[in-house]
Amino acid sequence: MIRVLLADDQEIVRTGMAMILSVEDDIDVVAHAQDGLQALEMAETHRPDVVLMDIRMPRLDGLDALRHLTRPHAAHRPQVVMVTTFDDEDYLLRAVEAGAVGFILKDSGPRLLVEAVRAAAAGDSLVSPSITVRLLRGFRAVSARPEPVTRLSPREREVVVLLAGGLTNAEIAAALTITVGTVKTHLTHVQSKLGARNRVEIAAWAWRNGLVGRDT
Repeated sequence: MIRVLLADDQEIVRTGMAMILSVEDDIDVVAHAQDGLQALEMAETHRPDVVLMDIRMPRLDGLDALRHLTRPHAAHRPQVVMVTTFDDEDYLLRAVEAGAVGFILKDSGPRLLVEAVRAAAAGDSLVSPSITVRLLRGFRAVSARPEPVTRLSPREREVVVLLAGGLTNAEIAAALTITVGTVKTHLTHVQSKLGARNRVEIAAWAWRNGLVGRDT
């Protein structure tokens, strides 16, 4: 079972997400939080696998709560997916920098919500299609001096390019005719070489350094 914590200051939103997720056989909503501070308390108590986190909340907003949950020496580090009505590049870029693994808008629909939870739990990432291009363009726009890409092997570069294009581990494996386990091994090596915390940061690195998106 994928254990999920819902953090949103609107009860109707939390209730709606819980209703959508509760009908899935592999997902268990273990706790609700109405602000960032309560989210941290519930995360410590219930140790969820995935947190669906709103950005704007009272007492402690979602970005600050995210930074706390993903801090390097945290005893428990859940995968955090940001769920928001605010389609704003600045929020998204700051959430990537803080360690979010996915982003969906609240009007994305039930299917995408469920897919985002499963993707996060599996180590993949999911970004709402309506914000993907704007998000990745934002990475390129704020790019500093490009970093050398020669530290990656040719196969690792192929995996990174496909990942940055939005493919899951299974889709990357099929495209390269390798196993999912081999994809995960390559990504583990890439994360270590780049100092990246998750797939979203690897994708951001690929866009910043021109491995993808030249014609976007």
